[in-house]
Amino acid sequence: MKILVVNGPNMNMLGVREPGIYGRATLADLEKMIRAHCAAAGADVEFFQSNHEGAIVDRIQEAYGKIDGIVINPAAYTHTSIAIPDALRAVGIPAVEIHVSDIQSREDFRRHSYTREACVAQIAGRGLKGYLDAVDLLLNRNRE
Repeated sequence: MKILVVNGPNMNMLGVREPGIYGRATLADLEKMIRAHCAAAGADVEFFQSNHEGAIVDRIQEAYGKIDGIVINPAAYTHTSIAIPDALRAVGIPAVEIHVSDIQSREDFRRHSYTREACVAQIAGRGLKGYLDAVDLLLNRNRE
């Protein structure tokens, strides 16, 4: 199985941005953790991070026919983008939306996710471990 992990705006600032919410681990630390988890499960993984909505849409579209599952943290675009869920629907690749923090317990505007409707599941508030949960969900779904 081949998994694509997509991180949206400001995720490149992990470890620096609001460590009380997002922790001290960096994006490189997160990718290393996911890479090890996928290797142990026999899955291939690719990573993509962008602060630009169109670049995220382009990468999702490029995954068509090449990727078996997507783990996506659209970050702020969760609450504003129609293009990203449209791209997920267009490619038809099972996707899991992930959020490091619990978006339901934060500001009101963070409680609605446009992306969730185009995903098979949403995992929020489990910190970086949520990414591993998302990978496992996709792996188990693929085995069924």
